[in-house]
Amino acid sequence: MNSIRSRTEERVHQMAAIRSATREIDPQHNAGDVDLLAQIGYKQELRRHYSTLQVFGIAFSIMGLLPSIASVLPEGLECGPAGLVWGWFLAPIFILCLGFSMSFLGSAIPTSGGLYYYTNYYCPESVRVPLSFLIGCSNSLGLIGAVCSISYGFAVQVLSCVFIQQDGGFEITNAKCYGIFVACLLSSCMLCCLASKHAAVLQTMSIVVNIFLVLLFLIAVPAGKAHDFNSRGFIFGNFENSRDYGTVWSFALSWQPAIWTIGAFDSTIHCSEEAKNAQRAIPVGIIGSISTCWIVGWILCIVCCACIKDGDVARVLNSETGSAMAQIIFDALGKKWAVAFMSLIAFGQYLMAVSLLIALSRQVWSFARDDGLPVVYNWVKYVNPKIKVPIRATIFVGLFGVILGLLVLIHGTAGSDALFSLAIGCNAISWGMPILLVLLPYGRRKFVPGPFYFGKYLSNFINLVSASWAGYVITLVMFPDSRHVTAQTMNYTVVINVGVWILCLVYFFVWGYRYYTGPKANIDSEYLESVSVSTSPQKIEELLDGKLEKV
Repeated sequence: MNSIRSRTEERVHQMAAIRSATREIDPQHNAGDVDLLAQIGYKQELRRHYSTLQVFGIAFSIMGLLPSIASVLPEGLECGPAGLVWGWFLAPIFILCLGFSMSFLGSAIPTSGGLYYYTNYYCPESVRVPLSFLIGCSNSLGLIGAVCSISYGFAVQVLSCVFIQQDGGFEITNAKCYGIFVACLLSSCMLCCLASKHAAVLQTMSIVVNIFLVLLFLIAVPAGKAHDFNSRGFIFGNFENSRDYGTVWSFALSWQPAIWTIGAFDSTIHCSEEAKNAQRAIPVGIIGSISTCWIVGWILCIVCCACIKDGDVARVLNSETGSAMAQIIFDALGKKWAVAFMSLIAFGQYLMAVSLLIALSRQVWSFARDDGLPVVYNWVKYVNPKIKVPIRATIFVGLFGVILGLLVLIHGTAGSDALFSLAIGCNAISWGMPILLVLLPYGRRKFVPGPFYFGKYLSNFINLVSASWAGYVITLVMFPDSRHVTAQTMNYTVVINVGVWILCLVYFFVWGYRYYTGPKANIDSEYLESVSVSTSPQKIEELLDGKLEKV
């Protein structure tokens, strides 16, 4: 064992000295989650406590069907009821392909770094480090944008409750919206800093709340409406275009509600180092959450369109409550029920923010662990040894979100809309890049499938569809909501996204390359001995000689 220790220490020093490490990982050969993580190159620093149900709950609660639909309902209805309903039906077909591709990757290499790790691992040597740095930054920014958009949705629902309660005698302003947004974000950070076992309970509670909200809506709103439902022709055939684009492109833009809502499936990968049996839990979480939200969300959209009073879409879109969903519920159930319902929706939205902050903090922490987060990585990568939670990473993303949320103060809806499309655009490139790399010759040779895989030909076809879809989505979310671009209709996502991508690469080539050299092994001899209960000394030798080969 002494010889093993000396060889281990020598190898770790080598790993710290070289530019990066390329590890040939065999996901089929491991004695457990901790051993596989060591094979990937990392210590087990977080506590593994998420069951498969709770892993599913992470993605499902972040998607938060009814609160999410309440937040993005206007974007779908701007092409009429048919635009919303058919947009929701069609978009998840491609999102499910993307979920399958993510499951292939997550089942093979379950690590919190996820997307930037895969980019580094499957990318040719010449560009892998700057490209993985770009994806790490983009994925982090996209998830922060998602947290901000969820928190903004929470603020809108709260203000709608107050407006209805005060019978319209309350002025909704951007400043008030930002104040509630900040309160939501900071209080969510405090909850996320709790011991991780409490965070796992939150996932279970969030599942229950989301299911309760969906069932309550599907029963109460149609019952309150009672009669005069809109016709099938109105729901499925009325493409009432409120945009100044043509109907075809307006319909394409109306796919965004589904894309944004069913867009947190990679959160299961970011929490994989806290999951039990991660290689199987990740695919269940991803595919299960996408499929559930596809079917149930489509039903919710149909009910919303059926209950629009007098079929007046324009009235719902221009509701003084500030929320199209609040107007539909108010018309069906009256003031008291509307206030109660919107309060429950706001609570569900709050739980969404908490769940996503948990996943986001793990992504940022893992990126900082590899010295990737610009400037503050040394401070952020600290994990509290008592509760094993990356508290500093949680605080960092909370403060960053408060700054990014200043977009809410821009006159009109352009700033707040940018938060939603920012989440889609940054995450789409982060999803699409490793999938594309696995399709290319270098990545295809390195890819060793995990337990979840559909075989070479079907999996490659799914990956091709997924990569193409990701490219299409990036293009889609860069368009402004109007052909007549002003300060109020400008899509600031293109400025922020492209600006961040350029600044990330400039920073890397000017300064960041000194610190970030790709994912870094942080195992040492003592740690390998402590986790080698189920791994023989010969296997440790094999791990060191075969799995941690330097480039």
